[in-house]
Amino acid sequence: MNPAVDRLTARCLGTALAVAACNPPAAFRGPGLDKALVVLVAAVAWWAAPMADERPVRASLRWQAIALHRRSTLLAGGSVVIAAVADPPVWLAGCVTALLLAYLLVTDPWTAGVTAPPGPRPLGPPLIAAAACAIVFLLAQAPVAGTSWSRLPAALAVAATAVCLGLALLRRGTARRPG
Repeated sequence: MNPAVDRLTARCLGTALAVAACNPPAAFRGPGLDKALVVLVAAVAWWAAPMADERPVRASLRWQAIALHRRSTLLAGGSVVIAAVADPPVWLAGCVTALLLAYLLVTDPWTAGVTAPPGPRPLGPPLIAAAACAIVFLLAQAPVAGTSWSRLPAALAVAATAVCLGLALLRRGTARRPG
């Protein structure tokens, strides 16, 4: 794969994810500060989106160095937080979910970059990640926020995410390594 194309793809997906999480339809109808924040988020996302494809060696334990190395993870997590605060409409929340899945799959060091194992990419982890995103999105849209049942879907979403993460990690642990 071409590293320049991979970086451009990650930048485009990361920027689209961060901007979509800001709820642009509402932000551009609001005051000028909202518009400026969306532009600032887009600029930071463009910088932070490419995966830091390096060996996991820390030269420093300072927060700034760790954040710089893990900026793509912070971008994904920050986009989820922004989307939760911005309260986008359902169609935009679905777009954020799909963009998050695509961004995570593109920047995952197990599937992309120099640390990826050689050979064809397995279909298991992307399918598990897609299932986790779909389950969490559907449970997040359940209309029970103001009722006594609101904790049940939240607990099910956390449990489903944990199971899917466990399945993905189990699959990685059993993958054959060259050498």
